[in-house]
Amino acid sequence: MDNVITAIVGMCGTGKSVAAKYIEETFKFKSVYFGGYILGEVKKRNLEVNRTNEKIVREDLRNKYGLDVVARRAFDNITSYAAAGFNVIIDGLYSFSEYLYLKEKFGAQLIILAVLTSRKLRYQRLGVRKVRPLTPAQVDERDLLEIKNIEKGGPIAIADYHIVNDGTIQDLHKNIETFFNDLKLTKSSG
Repeated sequence: MDNVITAIVGMCGTGKSVAAKYIEETFKFKSVYFGGYILGEVKKRNLEVNRTNEKIVREDLRNKYGLDVVARRAFDNITSYAAAGFNVIIDGLYSFSEYLYLKEKFGAQLIILAVLTSRKLRYQRLGVRKVRPLTPAQVDERDLLEIKNIEKGGPIAIADYHIVNDGTIQDLHKNIETFFNDLKLTKSSG
């Protein structure tokens, strides 16, 4: 299969960004990080980059412009990469509205890959991560807000493929390779 747009979905701490980075480097995909649009807006508003300000900006943008705002803002980047013949990896598609927007624009070219991890392991990972660590209570709060307020569960539920990431990073890489073998994509030699 040529020229695919793969969006990675999952709850925080499942390994979405780790998977996206591996896909970008190993399969030479062009990467579009949806969270980068939120971080960019935080900086544009001259706010400190932190969990609270990211949440405020994320909710403000979605309240003003709709739950698909990030997908609409990323559309030109995705389209330009695809038009240039690149496969694209989207790190962090969140809402069902984003999914619907991209599905309407890209049809069968869009493939949703859900990365799943047990809650206990997510607590462990998120508690020790270097950027924006979270306590178990903060993880639970974020999960509920994301499921209720930004439709995060929908894209995970209807994903085309699911990878369980409860093992080592090598296990995750192997599962990603299996996923791409199913798509008939191979590692880049470059």
